[in-house]
Amino acid sequence: MAFIVKKNIHNKEYYYLNENKRVDGKVKTKTLAYLGKTRKGAEKKMNEFLENLRKKQKESIADKSVQKVSHEKAEISIEDLATFCKRKGFVYQSGEIYGGFAGFWDFGPLGVEMKNNIKKEWWRFHVSEREDVVGIDGSIITHPKIWEASGHVDSFSDLFVICKKCKKPRKIDKNEIVKAKCDFCGGEYDLSAAKEFKLMFETVVGEGGKAFLRPETAQLIFTNFKSVYDTSRLKLPCGIAQIGKSFRNEIAPRDFLFRCREFEQMEIEYFINPEKNSCPYKIPDAEILVYSEEAQKKNMDSVKMKISEALKNGIIKKDWHAYWLATEFLWFVNLGANPDNFRIRQHASEELSHYSSDTWDLEYKFPFGWRELEGIADRGNYDLNQHEKFSQKDLKIFDEETKKKILPSVICEPSLGVERAFLVFMFDSYFYDKERENIVLKLHPKIAPVKAAIFPIVKTNEKIVKISEMVYADLKKDFDVVYDGGGSVGRRYARNDEIGTPFCITIDGESLKDKDVTIRDRDTTKQIRVKISDLKETLKKLINKEIRFEKAGKIFYNKIPEN
Repeated sequence: MAFIVKKNIHNKEYYYLNENKRVDGKVKTKTLAYLGKTRKGAEKKMNEFLENLRKKQKESIADKSVQKVSHEKAEISIEDLATFCKRKGFVYQSGEIYGGFAGFWDFGPLGVEMKNNIKKEWWRFHVSEREDVVGIDGSIITHPKIWEASGHVDSFSDLFVICKKCKKPRKIDKNEIVKAKCDFCGGEYDLSAAKEFKLMFETVVGEGGKAFLRPETAQLIFTNFKSVYDTSRLKLPCGIAQIGKSFRNEIAPRDFLFRCREFEQMEIEYFINPEKNSCPYKIPDAEILVYSEEAQKKNMDSVKMKISEALKNGIIKKDWHAYWLATEFLWFVNLGANPDNFRIRQHASEELSHYSSDTWDLEYKFPFGWRELEGIADRGNYDLNQHEKFSQKDLKIFDEETKKKILPSVICEPSLGVERAFLVFMFDSYFYDKERENIVLKLHPKIAPVKAAIFPIVKTNEKIVKISEMVYADLKKDFDVVYDGGGSVGRRYARNDEIGTPFCITIDGESLKDKDVTIRDRDTTKQIRVKISDLKETLKKLINKEIRFEKAGKIFYNKIPEN
């Protein structure tokens, strides 16, 4: 305990702050601070000193509590993730009670919320926050002539092959036929028995009218282009976006959600005047692994560099490609994805589509290797040309600037599968808590299926339960929240950590008198006290990362136990 001591030195009074402590069975006195020459001043300085000491002790306690967080990045296989997703209610195999149906998956209560959040964030970033992009929602079944014009009826196919060694089937692209090896055993394929396999699903409309389930969302953007351009008062350069289902009759669907027969796309077709092909936008500051055509042919590794540098050095040929590659990469990173797991890969000359002069893929390092997330290609005006030819309709637009009719070109086609984005966020957020032996899913709050869980600290106290239910009912109007009153608070924390809930809100005895609650942060386990009247606005800022957690309320040092 600290106390004031007066000392007379040369007939003058001096005041000190001392403290007695028992060390090895003996009481020893230690001087903590000099307090001045008057009793009144000494008391004031003592109070200030002790208050600062208490603050430092609290900060030390807080630091120690943070150090106790023992979340390790967990490396898991695609099969492990599929098991986890089923166990927690994210994704189930479709028709499982009948043995399952390969290539088709059903999203459960948590999965559908997360999937919708991913689509919402994609649409907000690519459409709502931009002035140059508008959206459509095209039909899944449309006029079959569209697929003739696009070339899908004649050429949208793969080669069906069987491994000589393990006898497993697989699809391969026609340009892979010589070098392809079996994914499962590394064996050679029986090329003598290879046959073409059409990838479009056929269906019947009315009394025998043949139609197709769309294999991509892009063509509806092209066929609606002129109508959208005219009615939306767009100006080149501009984009048309769409989110929707696509269907491909994959020969061998595999790797959980990575390769499905039914999937959802988020896609933009970005149009420019072919005579004005320079990008007016600043290329975002983004550093990523770059895997050029030259590096691939020389068996060299990818090199980390800024995308703007790759453009400057001539590795990326088009400034529009650099802009969209950086933009798409940063969309993932800003939603919590690990930038070290991404690279951009340039298509080799022999891979390029006949209408493309340069194509890049944004790739992700999955447990089964680097795979494409989305492609950035210039399609030129191939598609609009084809639809003009087959429909006999003029799809040209009048350019106010040049006072000429032009057929726009597609300079970029950022196309991303929702399911693949889902996998990226799941893999990069999957951590393991060594001390508590449970999974911690560190999803960004914006895409987390549940934003907050509300706990009464005890469910037998009617007053605490009443406030908890009131808080839950109020927050539910604006956020996806859950009410959890079962088991210990520690168990409830663990339950919500495993499904990615970023914040847990506990109502306790202090809430009754102070009208406040405790918010616990999933990633650091820190806790703050926030007034109930400020809770909704505080939660909104935390979800949008507009404020640091420590600044969102009063740090709570008497932490509610984790166990």
